[in-house]
Amino acid sequence: MTLQSDPPREAKPATDPVNILTGPLPVAERHALDRTKRRVLLAGSVGQFIEFYDFSLYGLSAITLSQLFFPGESPVAALLATFATFGVAFLIRPLGGLFFGALGDRYGRRPVLYATLLTIGGATAAIGLLPTFAQIGVFAPILLVLCRLLQGFSAGGESVGAPAFVFEHAPKNRRGFWLNITLAATALPSVVGGTLILVLSSNMDADAFQSWGWRVPFLLALPLALFGLWIRSRTEESEAFKQVQASRAGEVHTPIRDAFRENWLKMLQVIMVMGLTAMGFYFLTGYFVSYVQTAGELSREQSLLINAAAMMLYALVLPVGGILGDRVGRKPMLIAGSLVIAVLAVPAFMLVTSGSLMLALLGQFLFVLCLCTYGGGCYTFFVEIFTTRTRFTSAAVSYNVGYALFGGTAPFIGTWLVDATKLNASPGIYVAIAAAIVFLVLVFTNVPETHPLKRRATQGVHA
Repeated sequence: MTLQSDPPREAKPATDPVNILTGPLPVAERHALDRTKRRVLLAGSVGQFIEFYDFSLYGLSAITLSQLFFPGESPVAALLATFATFGVAFLIRPLGGLFFGALGDRYGRRPVLYATLLTIGGATAAIGLLPTFAQIGVFAPILLVLCRLLQGFSAGGESVGAPAFVFEHAPKNRRGFWLNITLAATALPSVVGGTLILVLSSNMDADAFQSWGWRVPFLLALPLALFGLWIRSRTEESEAFKQVQASRAGEVHTPIRDAFRENWLKMLQVIMVMGLTAMGFYFLTGYFVSYVQTAGELSREQSLLINAAAMMLYALVLPVGGILGDRVGRKPMLIAGSLVIAVLAVPAFMLVTSGSLMLALLGQFLFVLCLCTYGGGCYTFFVEIFTTRTRFTSAAVSYNVGYALFGGTAPFIGTWLVDATKLNASPGIYVAIAAAIVFLVLVFTNVPETHPLKRRATQGVHA
């Protein structure tokens, strides 16, 4: 169904709380912000928080896990093994996206989102119960890998299902804002997890933390998942999905075949667009804490503190990027974001490893602002580019391939580059080159504008 331009906006009183955040809204869209839709926004955000809480804990605890599960003579080799295990979860995410995406396009978003949230919460809590290498030898890292695989498989559905669910309920000229509120929740787990680890490690002796203190944040994942299930039980399927489901009554629906047959070019574009943000986000969340300690020679407490501050900034600024994307379009934000990342990544990484607490904080803040500019376009683009009929499958596969190739490998490549080149800023060069390539592709190829009010009827946007 082709989306037409919105009716003229009606001015609203300045005291309207919605206006303070997003500007005047049409009457119809004001009514759309009812209790049910706000629950959807909350449910999507809670799910994203829990998913990234589970994933970020591994990066935040990387040095501790390397000592407990991959002991050896070389700390660098142990850390590389830990980050290789981090990447394993991303390799299976496309399969999880394919599996849960097909189910979501066939039977609905809600039942899939129940399953993914409970699975990832259970797998994370299981990591908190694992015996270490000193207790059971080589079986310890094997079990850790299995838990990571289960995390990755379920995250392949959750990471796309929640944004797609929110997108289909959002007012069409506020999709960027709604999506970026949901995705801003992915930054808060690093703040919460990092603060929790900081409090535990600061109030326990080193032996106690190494013995059992590190397990506490992982075990909390299960009650968090159960809370998320309760929130999601109070939502409903989107009208867009209900209409599509009614229109194909009696038909044989093949989401996987239809997604690849109809959307293969769009899926390649999403892999490219989301690959850059995946790389940047997992350098920020999965790598910087250990990076600041090993290359910047700051303490664990200092590293956790500045990373938590950076992630809080990310959570606050990303919705602003969504508002800008709603006003100027997705593609201008993608072009501007990839350009500033290409220009500022190396200076940001140099500051992060300067050895100064304040300069390291400034470097992470600079990198966050670059990512949020790019995020003003990419997080809506990757679901908006597909039709409702195959959205979950198409977005889940392409998003997770991008994250597997560029997000899951980021901490490993960053660690390897610093060790191989002896240049602390070498991961920043890697990011800058990737951003420059994306910038050139966006400018010189036919990556579409997906904003329903900017793209116009000549390009055909589907709800």
